[in-house]
Amino acid sequence: MAQLTTASLQQFKAPDAALRTLSRWAAQLRAEDIPCRVLKLAASQVLSQVASIRAGAEHPLGRRLMSAFGHPMQRDPRAAATVIAGLGSWLNLDDTAYAGHLSNSTVSVPLAYAYHRRLDGPALLTAVVAANECASRITASATLGPLRGQSAVHTHLAGAVVGRLHCEGASARVWEHALSLAFAMPNWPLMRAFLASDARLLNTFTPVRTAMDACDAAQAGLQGASDILEHPDGFLASFASQPLPEAVTLGLGARWHTETLSFKMHPGGPGIDAAVDCAIELNEKMGPLRADEIESITVDASLYTLFAARRAAAYVEGPGSPLGALVLDVAYPVATALLTGSLSVHDFSAPLLDDPDRWKLAGLVELRHDRDMTRELFASEAPFGEAVRQAGTASSGWLRDFGGQELVDLVGPVAPDERDFAHSSKATGARVTVKLTDGRTVSRERLIPEGAAGPETRSQHSSLVRRKFLDLGGPHQVSDTVERLHRLSSRELRRWIEAGYLC
Repeated sequence: MAQLTTASLQQFKAPDAALRTLSRWAAQLRAEDIPCRVLKLAASQVLSQVASIRAGAEHPLGRRLMSAFGHPMQRDPRAAATVIAGLGSWLNLDDTAYAGHLSNSTVSVPLAYAYHRRLDGPALLTAVVAANECASRITASATLGPLRGQSAVHTHLAGAVVGRLHCEGASARVWEHALSLAFAMPNWPLMRAFLASDARLLNTFTPVRTAMDACDAAQAGLQGASDILEHPDGFLASFASQPLPEAVTLGLGARWHTETLSFKMHPGGPGIDAAVDCAIELNEKMGPLRADEIESITVDASLYTLFAARRAAAYVEGPGSPLGALVLDVAYPVATALLTGSLSVHDFSAPLLDDPDRWKLAGLVELRHDRDMTRELFASEAPFGEAVRQAGTASSGWLRDFGGQELVDLVGPVAPDERDFAHSSKATGARVTVKLTDGRTVSRERLIPEGAAGPETRSQHSSLVRRKFLDLGGPHQVSDTVERLHRLSSRELRRWIEAGYLC
C-alpha cells in the first residue's frame, strides 16, 4: 500500500464528508434530471451487461458459480445481485468508463432490485445512472494508485450500495452511512489469485456482497465515518499514490461520467480490443488462413496494453492456462481472430481452446510499444488521462512508477481543464501486422476500438450493443425493446428482465 503523510494528503483534500455531498445529490436524482443522451447510453449499458451475464451463465465456470450460489432469478434480491454481478464480470465482457469497470455492480444490482420491487424502466435507468456517477467518481479519486481495471474492486462497493438504495428510495442519511460502512474495509485483490485461479469469478461477487451487508447495517442504524474517503487515515491514504478526492463531487449534475462509457464487444482486456478488431479485419481481407501460411505477427500498442499482457504472460502456457490470465493475454485472442475472423466466449474453453494451430500462431505474436499510441492514450479521458490532467504536475510520481521517466517525458506538461465528458474518448489503440510466408505483408490499425468511447460509439451505441446481445444468443424481443426501456411499465420491465436472463 502507498503511504502518505497527513500533509501530502491534505494538499488534495476535498470538502469535508465528500460521501455526504455525493449521497445527498444521488438520493434525490430523478429521471427528469438526467439528459436524454445519458439515459440512452444507460439503456445500452443495461442491454450490454445482460449480454455479459448470459455469456457468463453459459460458460462451465459460470454454471459452477450458480450451483454454489443460485440462479440470477432467485427470490432474495441480495443473493440475486451477487450472482448477477459475478456472472457478468470475469470474462471481461463488462463495460467500462472513466473510471472503473462499472456495469458489474451499477447495472447488476439495480436489475436485481428493480425486478424484486417491481419498478418501471425509468426507475431502473435512474438507479443505473446514479450508481455509475457515484462509483466512477470514487474510482476516479483513486485511479492514480496501484489498482486499476477489474482489480479496482472498490468500484463495486459504491456501485452496489447506490444501485440498491436508489431502487429502495432510501434517505440520504442511510446512503451516507451505507457507503461509509462499505468503505470501512475495502477489498484488495491479490494478483496471484486474480490471474491463476477461479477466484476471478468472485472479484465482483465479494464486494457486492460486502455492499449488501453495509446497506442492511445502515438501515438498522449503524453509522460509518462520513469522511472515510479523504481522511488521512481513510481510503485514499491506502488506495491512491496520488489521491484526487475532489473528483468525488466535481461537476455533479453537469459532468456525466456515464458519457465516458465504453462497451465491450469482445471478451478479454484491458487494451486487447483494438488488436482483435484489427485481426478480424485482416481475416476478412485475406480470407481463411492456415497457421503455416503466417511467418510473423507484430502487435504495436500502448504501454497500457503491454503492462497488462506482461502481467498475464507468466501464467499463459497453452490450452491449460488459467482463464484469469487468458482474458488479459494478447497473443491467443489475436491468433484466434486471425484464424477464425471472430473472438467469442467459446474460444476460452475446450474444445476450441485446445486447437494447436491457435497456439502455434500465438507463439509468433510479438508485442511492441508504440509511443504515439501511448501519447494518445493519455490524451483521452479513459482510463487514465483525465486523472493525470486533474492531478497536474503531481501526477509525475504515478506516471514514473507506471512507465518510468520515459512515460513522464512522453505525456509532457499537463493541467486540469475541468472539461465535460460529452466528447470523451478511450484511445487504447493497436496496429497488427502480419507477414505471410509468400512474402506479402498486411497491416491494420485502429486507435479507438469498436464500442469504446468516441464519436462512433456515441452515434451507434444502441446498434452495437444489440449486435453484441444477439451474437451471445439473446432473443430479439429483448434487444428490439432496449430503445423503449425508459418507457417500460413495471410489468413490462419484469418480462424484459426474465426474457433477457433465461438462457
